[in-house]
Amino acid sequence: MRALGPGRKDSRHLTQDEAARAFDAILSGDSSPVLIASFLTSMRWKGVTAAELTGFARAARNRATIPCQGVSGLVCVSPPQDGHDQVPPLDLAGCLIAAAAGARVLLITDKGVPPRRGLTAANVLDSLGLSMTWDPTEAEDWVAKGRFAALSATGILPPLAGLREIRGEMALRTPLSTVEKLLAPASAAVVLAAQGGPVLGAAAEVVQGLGHPRGIVVQGLDGGVVPSVRRRSRGLEISEGHLVPVIVEPEDFGMECAAEPELPMFGPPEDGRGTGDNPALVDASGDMTRAILDGEPGCARNAALLSASLILKASGRSLTLAEGVDAAVRAVDEGQAKALVEHLRQFGA
Repeated sequence: MRALGPGRKDSRHLTQDEAARAFDAILSGDSSPVLIASFLTSMRWKGVTAAELTGFARAARNRATIPCQGVSGLVCVSPPQDGHDQVPPLDLAGCLIAAAAGARVLLITDKGVPPRRGLTAANVLDSLGLSMTWDPTEAEDWVAKGRFAALSATGILPPLAGLREIRGEMALRTPLSTVEKLLAPASAAVVLAAQGGPVLGAAAEVVQGLGHPRGIVVQGLDGGVVPSVRRRSRGLEISEGHLVPVIVEPEDFGMECAAEPELPMFGPPEDGRGTGDNPALVDASGDMTRAILDGEPGCARNAALLSASLILKASGRSLTLAEGVDAAVRAVDEGQAKALVEHLRQFGA
């Protein structure tokens, strides 16, 4: 806090080492809730740099149990952990399709994460008869046997659970929302969600600085990893040490739709609750995901196929997004995605 200064004019950015020490102190459990909230608010107020986020992520990884280190061809998919309140969580469908097309996919997800407490893949898994695990060792086993696992972020880094009350009371996004998306094995490729605005470059710099060999940072629907089907989505690819712009133009792949995938109408949640706490919305998201895997045409299918194509390109299994879309379409239309779901149901049962 002293390094940040008493006011905006006096504040300075932290070095990567300072940021790492500060975040380690937060995760240690020795700092008071008031001090943690003050630090996170100050960081949001002044703006967080790529060096600071890299330091935070390194501190988090040092305390985390991260699975699948060195697993060949692995893609770690990291949507916003506090979920969605505007669109359905179609990242699960995209991950399953990509895994059915041959990628190894580790999806980092969770439930009830403030400030949004929105809909996540973890909410949808139950309706498909699938499980999320809190055990990194079990997740590694599932990836080896089924090419897919959904792993809780708090299972990787348990101190995150202890920070939820503070995040709920603050009711705003903080660097924690970014750090919990970066709990990936350094050897893996990543597909990382980025919020809209001028944060894309910084997010890609952090992924690059953490040593990932490949990856795509994308500004998808509602700040997620699923591209729009109405307009272009921007991204950056990390490949061979370079940052390369990625533009997902749905029209280029015959995936353009007049409207984005939508949730059914719903009333405002109660205080302290979110869309992820609404059983009707959870069921609707599950129905939508099943329809996609069944091959039902529509904007939800198209969005999931575009998401799968990003995962396949990040994995190296597809050289272009067009190749990824073709592979994803085959995985659905030839029944491979449904067959994978049937296979995965034995895990966690």
